[in-house]
Amino acid sequence: MAKDFVDEVSDFLNFGFKKSVLRGIKELGFIQPSPIQKEAIPAILDGLDVIAQAQTGTGKTAAFGLPLINSLKHNGSIEALIITPTRELAMQVSDEIFQLGKYNKVRTVCFVGGQSVFKQLELLDKKPQIVIATPGRLLDYLRNHKLKSFSPRVVVLDESDEMLDMGFLDDIEEIFQYLYKDHQTLLFSATMPIPIKHLAQKILNNPKFIKITPENTTNEDISQRYYIINDAEREEAIVRLIDSEMPSKAIIFTRMKKEADILAKRLIERGYKACAMHGDMEQRERHRSIKAFKDSKSNILVATDIAARGLDISGVSHVFNFHIPLNPESYVHRIGRTGRAGKKGVAITLATPLEFKELRRIKENTKATIELYEIPNIQDTISKKDTQWIEKILKYPISDEALRLYEQVRSSADMTQLVCKLLSMLLEEVKVLGPNKIGLRKKDLQKFQRELRQEEKATYKKQKPDHPKKNDYSKKQNQKERKVGQAKKTHKVSNSTKTKRNSKRK
Repeated sequence: MAKDFVDEVSDFLNFGFKKSVLRGIKELGFIQPSPIQKEAIPAILDGLDVIAQAQTGTGKTAAFGLPLINSLKHNGSIEALIITPTRELAMQVSDEIFQLGKYNKVRTVCFVGGQSVFKQLELLDKKPQIVIATPGRLLDYLRNHKLKSFSPRVVVLDESDEMLDMGFLDDIEEIFQYLYKDHQTLLFSATMPIPIKHLAQKILNNPKFIKITPENTTNEDISQRYYIINDAEREEAIVRLIDSEMPSKAIIFTRMKKEADILAKRLIERGYKACAMHGDMEQRERHRSIKAFKDSKSNILVATDIAARGLDISGVSHVFNFHIPLNPESYVHRIGRTGRAGKKGVAITLATPLEFKELRRIKENTKATIELYEIPNIQDTISKKDTQWIEKILKYPISDEALRLYEQVRSSADMTQLVCKLLSMLLEEVKVLGPNKIGLRKKDLQKFQRELRQEEKATYKKQKPDHPKKNDYSKKQNQKERKVGQAKKTHKVSNSTKTKRNSKRK
């Protein structure tokens, strides 16, 4: 093995991978194993069942993919099954497995909805070793006996908690009823809710548990901000922030599918290059949106949480939370789309005063530093855009076509006038619109925070059980003792009177 080649993949040599696998690792630019890869790969190579908990973007696909590729027998059967929650993730995993294993003659096939059943099953004739599938389509094939001699040696559940959120747990349990008991099972998940633990107890055999938890669950390369707005200002706030930030590529996360469609449409009407992506779109449309975003034909993707996991889109400079995420885990997965591969990113969250408590809970759970910012007014936005445009123009490379046009116009126009005309054309296209003031100022929020603390104190005081003061307690005790003393005295007098009566009768 050449010395340069060995040096480049030296950290992967300890796993005992074949040379063909190491070539795939080198070609994808892997330098050293990530923490999840260091822990999981040896256990998987030893044939153990594994439960691996690690955040999205930590190299989980290679953690289970490399051992699978290395141990292929190439006997003409399907040797491994990987189940993912979404079509996009299935196709992405398939691509990465293929790239890692191309020097080891790996063939993969995807079983996902929205594609021709006939074409998918026809691909089985090419003898793929690895099947990547979504639960619904795979279960359909198993119920209808479309997969003959289907007995994979290894079964991987990828993004298991996402499958729980999407309601696939019953499907997963049914799928395992169709599989032979004698196989290795690998369960990968970002979080470990109780239903996933129960599933693991049912389908895994004495598993090795691996948990990779960084001190800060959010990436330090991501600048995290929040803006407090009124609910009716969301759309104007997003537009103003896009104008101010001028993102190279941005994902805007919405809660609802309808919201994603409406917001994307509004942005397009305002002249932005935007597209939508959500679960109700046909596979063809979703693929078109992703491709447009990856190829930079669109630089704004408006999506539901379906895009928060699995999609590996490089160059995302900004992530916007149109609504505050439903839980801290969703927040971490969403903002994890930016600040990747050592690049800096910005994560921006819009919240109303009523959602401030939820935002505080996310900050506490993720241990993230999320700073309060004010949405810039029109003049501040124009000033910032002017600076960014000047920097962009000065750095922009001069093309041959530009030189050709310059030769045509320089004799018929003054250079100062020409530059001013070109800048006027540019500024006409990038006007800053909307109300001047959007959202709460910092001083307004500080007032709101004080009111919130007072309200919380008042609520706590109401809920707190009443404890009588010491003096009140002593007073009550004295009263009680006096009553008891009086009763005893009355009892003695009564007894004395009875004694006298008895003596008189005698």
